[in-house]
Amino acid sequence: MKEHSNQIMYVIWLSVVASLGGFLFGYDTAVISGTVDHVKTQFSLDDMMTGWYVGCALAGSIAGVVFAGSLSDKYGRKVVLFISAFLFSISGIGCMIAADEVQLVIARILGGVGIGVASVISPMYIAEISIPRFRGRLVSMYQLAITVGFLGAYLANYGLLNYSETLIAKGATAGLYNKIFATEAWRGMLGMEAVPAVVFLAVLFFIPESPRWLIVKGKEASASVILQKIYGKEQAAVEIANVKNLITQETDTNWRMLLQPGFRLALFIGVALAMLGQLMGVNAVLYYGPTIFKESGLSSGDSLFYQVMVGLVNMLTTVLALIIIDKVGRKQLVYWGVSGMIAALLLIGFYFSMGTELHLSQVYLLVFFLFYIFACAISICAVIFVLLSEMYPVKVRGAAMSIAGLSLWIGTYLIGQLTPVMLTTFSPAGTFFFFAVMCIPYILIVWKLLPETTGKSLEEIEEMWIDKAKGGRHKA
Repeated sequence: MKEHSNQIMYVIWLSVVASLGGFLFGYDTAVISGTVDHVKTQFSLDDMMTGWYVGCALAGSIAGVVFAGSLSDKYGRKVVLFISAFLFSISGIGCMIAADEVQLVIARILGGVGIGVASVISPMYIAEISIPRFRGRLVSMYQLAITVGFLGAYLANYGLLNYSETLIAKGATAGLYNKIFATEAWRGMLGMEAVPAVVFLAVLFFIPESPRWLIVKGKEASASVILQKIYGKEQAAVEIANVKNLITQETDTNWRMLLQPGFRLALFIGVALAMLGQLMGVNAVLYYGPTIFKESGLSSGDSLFYQVMVGLVNMLTTVLALIIIDKVGRKQLVYWGVSGMIAALLLIGFYFSMGTELHLSQVYLLVFFLFYIFACAISICAVIFVLLSEMYPVKVRGAAMSIAGLSLWIGTYLIGQLTPVMLTTFSPAGTFFFFAVMCIPYILIVWKLLPETTGKSLEEIEEMWIDKAKGGRHKA
């Protein structure tokens, strides 16, 4: 019993370390919200340059996603995690000491590349070291870490802004410390990322390479040592045999394997769910929620307070999803959560179309938004990285996740660019009704095409796709 407990704790430790990439992902993405006005004023940026400052990290993320998977398939998951941690560290320090807007943008792009790399490799590494019955909640730790990063950024922005006002009130305006934390507090907000990034870089020295990647590369002895710590000696031998058996069935290599019928379907599902997840409005709500609150009159107080509320609900709901995902199942979470998202989006659309006539309080809007965040966090946000990390063959898992991840970031870019236009052209009501409609194909794909993967080993899941390619059937 003690040995079993030690095995579980070892896997949790590895998952926590890999999840630090998710925390940095969340922090880097959210911290920008508290710095835009300060940076715009500091460097006299026009609207175009301000938009580039906000969006340049996304360009870096797309670049990181494109190369991360293939690099990890060739050089290993751990090596690429090192690259991600290094980029986050350089980005945080670079933003803190940037002399002009060009240096600042370059540092932000490097951080974006780190985000892209982490979004592919961290959940994949966790999936490959996980015990099947705990894999859902362990990979969901990555999504939880993202939400903690979001909340951490909101709290850091709020706290550092108040701290800077206190320092300025005391007359502290000279010196490097006061420049970073007082007169140009945005530097402290962006630079704080370097602290967890350096910690991430350091603890990576204490985790092993993915054992499944080692087996693919013929390093069975090294893989056996790691798998024995996870499963015990007897089960480790079984796991090695299972992976080797699948490798012998994988006649194609590289990208051609993903064009085989079963894996082609898996690739389509991953790409479709990643893209549709963005078109259902999740990032539109996270990115533009404060703006929408302000336009409705709700944020007459402190807008950062409402950001913290959204971040808190997002994080706490992800904790709940982490607890139940391996008990309820991936598909059931999607059914219930997406149904809730549809209801919330319809309520938000109804508020904007009829709220004024019915004299509804703006508090209703806040409640509807928080309901949407709850439904989203407990379903598609918790499930997507789990599904992407477990759906693909071991030889090309990195490359396949890069393709699906790229579609996710393209969707993020599109929704970020199009939401302001949609709010103006279609009105807020029409925009949220559109998001509700886009939930329908998502739930249909999960219902009709996606098999349930809860409790199955990665090798069993791969066998399911191979069987589909041969015309066999598995219960979804």
